[in-house]
Amino acid sequence: MTIDLLAQDAPSTTFRERWRTPARYWAELSAATAHLPAPVAAIDRRALAFNALDMVVRAGGVPIRVASKSIRVREVLDAVLRLPGYRGILAFTLAEALWLSADHDDIVLGYPTADRRSLARLAADEDAAGRITLMVDDPAQLDLIDAVVPPTARTELRVALDVDASWRAPGLGHVGVHRSPVHSAREALSLARLIAQRPGFRLVGLMMYEAQIAGQPDATGAGDGVIRWMQRQSAAELRERRAEVVGRVREIAHLEFVNGGGTGSLETTAADLAVTELTAGSGLLAGHLFDGYRSFDPAPAAAFALDIVRIPAPGIATVLGGGWVASGPAASSRLPRPVWPAGLRLIAREGAGEVQTPLRGPAAAHLALGDRVWFRHAKSGELAERVERFVLVSDGGMVAEIPTYRGEGKAFL
Repeated sequence: MTIDLLAQDAPSTTFRERWRTPARYWAELSAATAHLPAPVAAIDRRALAFNALDMVVRAGGVPIRVASKSIRVREVLDAVLRLPGYRGILAFTLAEALWLSADHDDIVLGYPTADRRSLARLAADEDAAGRITLMVDDPAQLDLIDAVVPPTARTELRVALDVDASWRAPGLGHVGVHRSPVHSAREALSLARLIAQRPGFRLVGLMMYEAQIAGQPDATGAGDGVIRWMQRQSAAELRERRAEVVGRVREIAHLEFVNGGGTGSLETTAADLAVTELTAGSGLLAGHLFDGYRSFDPAPAAAFALDIVRIPAPGIATVLGGGWVASGPAASSRLPRPVWPAGLRLIAREGAGEVQTPLRGPAAAHLALGDRVWFRHAKSGELAERVERFVLVSDGGMVAEIPTYRGEGKAFL
């Protein structure tokens, strides 16, 4: 089907109050999906539209590239990309990028690849090679590509340079994620020169993803002041260094794009004049990790429901399944969160289980076999990997069922 996120009234204050009223919001989702067997994964179209348009406002006119790993549903990707303010896909594997390139012509691979089979396919397909940009941060990655198909036997491949955006803080050391080994403008220039000298490659873009700013909630309670201080210091350092990196690399190559940002830093990254595009994805479906930011308040656009299958003890009710854990540190923040009926919580010693999840709390005493419990996932992509389809609902009614990547027979990572 074709999802039109603008074929309805623009999300309003009335809608915002709707999803802030749990008894109404979750009751409507329950009613719309009651006839379906669990597990039920649902996307509220109004909530998705609200989040997508809110992100455009936050981006301040800088185009947003959609991170497909956070969605993994082609109909949703396409619907978002039809909105003004969105342009292109940031894919997570080359096999996925090749699959999507049949219908999309602006795909950047967010990570380096060693998938030799997919590299051979890309090198043999001139159309795909013109639509997909590979990510590199090490000459060894170029060597691997040449070993698969030498430059004399392939079409020219587009590549982008991934430069580390973490903060090397005095007294604190490395703050952020460990991505690229390239950190300084001098290192970026050196690698850019090497790429420019290698036949069979064309340097067209640059990426710097500031996870310590975009992926760090700053309104969760204890420690927020320290987090905000770190983000201010890191943003100031990065703005200066990114401008230098971009300036030096542009001495070597014409850059079609300079990519940065993430759902949590759209405003600050958009204000960086060196950046030509942003990337975001998780904020569209809005897992519960995105509840803890000062700068935005997303709607819970996606959720899943499981059935109560046993009552092992008074005050405990157990659902079938539930262990759909997000990436990152092995902490409770990565577990799905029961949100309806209100007052349920995971049991600390068991957490969310692969085949069963016991729940405690005042509401547990009133649950019976066959009752439904709604959960919110922590990030985004993990939910689509567990179900074959999402139920699309709007204004309390079911609109359609749309397949995930898994529902289309694809499991890329």
